[in-house]
Amino acid sequence: MSFQFSWCTSLACAVACALHIGQAHAAEPASTEDSPAASASAAAHDGSGSAEPEAWNAHGQFTFVRQFHPSFRSPYQGANSLRPEHSAEQTADLTLFAGLRLWRGAALYLNPEVDQGFGLSDTLGVAGFPSGEAYKVGQAQPYLRLQRAFVRQRFDLGGEGQTIDPGPNELGGVLAADNVTLTVGKFSVVDIFDANTYAHDPRGDFLNWSVIDAAAFDYAADAWGYTVGVAIEWTNSWWTLRGGFFDLSNVPNSKTLDPGFQEFGLVGEFEGRYDWNGHPGKARLLGFVNHGRMGAYSAAVSLGQATGTTPDTASVRQFASRPGVALNLEQELRADLGAFVRLSLNDGSKEAYEFTDVNKSASLGVLWKGTAWNRPADSFGVAGAFNAISASARAYFAAGGLGLLIGDGQLPHAASENIVETFYSLRLVDHITITANYQYVVNPAYNRDRGPVSIFALRLHGEL
Repeated sequence: MSFQFSWCTSLACAVACALHIGQAHAAEPASTEDSPAASASAAAHDGSGSAEPEAWNAHGQFTFVRQFHPSFRSPYQGANSLRPEHSAEQTADLTLFAGLRLWRGAALYLNPEVDQGFGLSDTLGVAGFPSGEAYKVGQAQPYLRLQRAFVRQRFDLGGEGQTIDPGPNELGGVLAADNVTLTVGKFSVVDIFDANTYAHDPRGDFLNWSVIDAAAFDYAADAWGYTVGVAIEWTNSWWTLRGGFFDLSNVPNSKTLDPGFQEFGLVGEFEGRYDWNGHPGKARLLGFVNHGRMGAYSAAVSLGQATGTTPDTASVRQFASRPGVALNLEQELRADLGAFVRLSLNDGSKEAYEFTDVNKSASLGVLWKGTAWNRPADSFGVAGAFNAISASARAYFAAGGLGLLIGDGQLPHAASENIVETFYSLRLVDHITITANYQYVVNPAYNRDRGPVSIFALRLHGEL
């Protein structure tokens, strides 16, 4: 414990240095009138789009999450169960967001990151896992990885110039309202797809996997949540159309991506923007299909029965495709209040490949800014998530099979996994927030025999 907290303290010092780089760069212009951001704003107002784009920037973030649960009812457990005794874990990550202008409309972005820590029970035991800051790979010692390395090219198609505010993985400038954006390299699929203003950032809003993302969206990723691929976005007036081609892991839930793109994921998404009673809203409809070597639940159960062994999808894997869909809605209700809903569904006959063991999911919630109580930088959120698996998945887990995150060794009384999450995020000083988070999980891993579980978390986050 003492080592981990001292490591956290050293990370805090390191992030202060990284944040200072971004702050110093932002302070370079001699006056506000001459700054690229100010010129971009002026160009956006007159529609000329003539602002000088930001040449480079550097930003940083640090996030520390301490999460624990008290002991809970558990008459039995399996290899992938949430451990029933009192348990606490923590994660810490320090990220540098570096951007460099390459040529007109193009930029290179690199995100080296230092990570350390573990999710509860080694990130196992709950399909809607309670921390989006916990990777499937845990390590007691800090380690460095290049999580993102990609090039983004934007093409203006016309329309009024709009300001691009400088930020992490975003160089400031001006972009035409109608445009095409091409992203190529290593990044996360959910950097671009399934975004939501109110529930998508485990460093700033909710933590639960099935709240920040559509839980049945089995997007391509390695064990850290990143992949290699290409995405294209076409924005015209009130709508955006997106498409992507991404590399799957060489085997489900692997640290290693398929070296030859023989196993891949395709994603398409349509986004429509509108106003409702003077308040903006967005609707996104997403479809995906994964093509790779994956095992059917029924085949694994049949083989297990024939051989007298525990079913294992790895033993029956063959090339197949697994599709799914997701609907993602967000709506501003007031200037300081917004709501969201996500619905998702995938082919439940085959094993989950990358994300988590969910075949159907619904989540909804609201997020308030603290304007009403004179704390506009604070936020308060409440959400619920309801996850389910298919009949063939239930039979597989009941026979003792293991999934990506779950497997209690038996499942005699299956039910939906239901989660309630709430948090309050308090701005301590500029760029630093602390968040108290609580989650209540009923039927963890779809098992009525275990739980319910109360999960508490404290999150410290700094960025610039």
